[in-house]
Amino acid sequence: MPEPKSKILVVEDDQDLADMLNSYLRVQGYEVVIANWGEEGIQAAQTGRPDLLILDIRLPDIDGFEVARRLRADRKTSKIPIIFLTERRERNDKLAGLELGADDYITKPFDVQEMRLRVRNVLKRSKQDSLTNPVTGLPEGALVEERLSDCLQTDGPGALGIIIENIELFRDAYGFVAKDDVLRAISLFLSNAMRESGAADGFVGHLTSTDFVMILDRYSLSDMEGRIRSKFEQSLDFFYPMGDRDKQVNRLNILINKISASEQHLTGLVQLKSEILKRK
Repeated sequence: MPEPKSKILVVEDDQDLADMLNSYLRVQGYEVVIANWGEEGIQAAQTGRPDLLILDIRLPDIDGFEVARRLRADRKTSKIPIIFLTERRERNDKLAGLELGADDYITKPFDVQEMRLRVRNVLKRSKQDSLTNPVTGLPEGALVEERLSDCLQTDGPGALGIIIENIELFRDAYGFVAKDDVLRAISLFLSNAMRESGAADGFVGHLTSTDFVMILDRYSLSDMEGRIRSKFEQSLDFFYPMGDRDKQVNRLNILINKISASEQHLTGLVQLKSEILKRK
């Protein structure tokens, strides 16, 4: 299956330049979305979640700095890489962009080959960063799939799927910060449990943003399952405000799936991941 195209959002009010960037970037194999106003660019970023934003500073409604400021303040768009595009050469403008977390800065007029290389490099760095979860710092994506493939080998390791039930209901009740605190705490005690077990080749990572996987010797799965359940039960109440610790409805719960691919005759990553994430 071909790798999906990276999506680039260009926010530029000069229509000729916007058209040129649209044509050039499409020829390079990118999906391109054009916005001519700052507010339009914010909406496009929030609804379309581009992989990269090329952002002019001088826009007809709000400037590019304000666009970047508002996107960085929104959880859904805070990690989108930004290349500022401007006619200005003043050092203060460049510093202002960098303070807002800009990933690069290009001054007009520019060479299209320079643009191509800068776009490629920013996207490459962004994809490398995406190999770890931004909340917990644990591996995810391709790094996890690489380790899961070991489980499919004859006499390969086993896996524990750790599913945190009702985490979205918890977020709705207590907010994103509290949810992230829960995920960080869980990632910490999973990592500690793996280290305490002495598993030399043990691995902890994410299969989804809120579901975890542990990979270790399949003969140690039952012992690790018991260790994880015990740690979670001891910690559960501390995730809640004092007045809510006795509530029994829609509480956080842990579901653990114990997987040995060879014993369960699992033959592919899709099937393996489905079993790891199964809701019983």
